[in-house]
Amino acid sequence: MTEEHREIQAPLVRPRRLRRTPALRRMVAETAVRPSSLVLPVFIRENATEPRPIASMPGVVQHSRDSLKAAVNEAAELGLGGVMLFGIPETKDATGSGGIDPAGVLNLAITDVVAEVGDQLTVMSDLCLDEFTDHGHCGLLTPDGDVDNDLTLAAYARMALAQAAAGVDMVGPSGMMDGQVAVVRDALDSAGHEHVSILAYSAKYASAFFGPFREAVDSSLVGDRKTYQQDPANALEGVREVLLDVEQGADIVMVKPALAYLDVIRRVRDAVDIPVAAYNISGEYAMVEAAAANGWIDREAAILETLTSIRRAGADVILTYWASEAARLVR
Repeated sequence: MTEEHREIQAPLVRPRRLRRTPALRRMVAETAVRPSSLVLPVFIRENATEPRPIASMPGVVQHSRDSLKAAVNEAAELGLGGVMLFGIPETKDATGSGGIDPAGVLNLAITDVVAEVGDQLTVMSDLCLDEFTDHGHCGLLTPDGDVDNDLTLAAYARMALAQAAAGVDMVGPSGMMDGQVAVVRDALDSAGHEHVSILAYSAKYASAFFGPFREAVDSSLVGDRKTYQQDPANALEGVREVLLDVEQGADIVMVKPALAYLDVIRRVRDAVDIPVAAYNISGEYAMVEAAAANGWIDREAAILETLTSIRRAGADVILTYWASEAARLVR
């Protein structure tokens, strides 16, 4: 020990002792990302013969039916918790009829995936009209162009029944219509689909980070969704929406996006006693991928740090485009 060391008051408590080796750090880690807590969102394009890359989401594709089967088999082998299916139809109309058609791209994809992986994965499906409407909104429009909340609820009920008939395990009503969870739950139960669970997109914000997703689903939207998605300034409102969905029968509630809303995830986790999910969305994915491609950050470390932050905030389940890769990394 040098003279300089002897002059310093030695700390009695040394937290660094538990950071000294990788084994020590693993042993005392407070938060873990497990493959079983990750859900992979996947896009299926009607009549595609091969996967189509999505330019703003490097590494993510619009799947064909064959490439979808390969992707879900890989997800099952990696031990992921589930997959969330989004359909991209060849044609759209004002009512989003392709989402209700039993032969529509999304309902066929559900049947394909269930046949392929059975109960090895939780098969989830987006329950919303925006991918299927020619105006790109999440609901049916009034003559003056507003989204008609209650007319849309009736469409969601029909869509839920179509997805249940296709074999889905869990539906994800994502349109932020008032009362959507109650209507979907009643429709499912009345038709004998009590076993189908609901992942409620409860606190879904009108975010700037959705941009790449709109390319991924070939969105037709002009304008915005601020009259039904939440104001990014509001956290209490997010908790209120979550509590309403719990009352209406949601099995899991979700906050979307994740990274800019970690505080909301924490508030929601503290407010409910059911599982909480968070969606690590397209813009969050694209930012990391772009920075890594420019050599500005360590890509793999950034992926795991991002997902760990969402888990640390309180999410039990994370929907992320990195799900399969992250499962390999944490193994």
